[in-house]
Amino acid sequence: MKVAILRFPGTNCEFDTKYAFEKLGHTTEIVWHEEKTLPEGIDLVVVPGGFSYGDYLRSGSIARFSPVMQAVKIYADQGGKVLGICNGFQILTEAGLLPGALKRNNNLHFISKYQKLCVVNTDNAFLNRCNKGEVLNIPIAHADGNYYIDDAGLKQLEENKQILLRYCDKKGNPVVVNGSVSSIAGICNKTKNVFGLMPHPERALESILGSEDGIKMLKGFES
Repeated sequence: MKVAILRFPGTNCEFDTKYAFEKLGHTTEIVWHEEKTLPEGIDLVVVPGGFSYGDYLRSGSIARFSPVMQAVKIYADQGGKVLGICNGFQILTEAGLLPGALKRNNNLHFISKYQKLCVVNTDNAFLNRCNKGEVLNIPIAHADGNYYIDDAGLKQLEENKQILLRYCDKKGNPVVVNGSVSSIAGICNKTKNVFGLMPHPERALESILGSEDGIKMLKGFES
């Protein structure tokens, strides 16, 4: 599998992401945000975490205008798989590739810790190696991870099985972490080829660092 990893001014997780996919045996290429095309023959585009453009205005709101994002939109419209992690999730919502928006955490503080997540839906390329209701342990690190969508939008997410992950306790019960509507930690688009989540699966690949649960998440794209 060939993975393109975007880089914007302020991105700081591109090498974590590169390490993760190469550890799983895939080839990667980091793509600068001023590029107008994506590499040929790619199987996945990853918009990694960080602080694109210093999170000025709103997280991801400037990065959405970078030239490479037009290429990402075309790639996604043609059915190509796109994964946004943390700031990448924010960029995808700002670009209209995913519904909803990410706001400031309800406690107004940056949150950095391991967090339990409940797998909500597995009929998608991202989580097909997980079990529905499975509890994963994945790091989070964000100040603007409070996912918001209106009631009508939330109903559509539920009906189309677009909710992927919820913040939970060790038994799988939903918990409030940052104020996200319905404790949502990750979603996908209606056609299930664009995915976004606030937690960092690329940081959960080795038990010595706290968890290997990120492996089965990222391996889902191999199917």
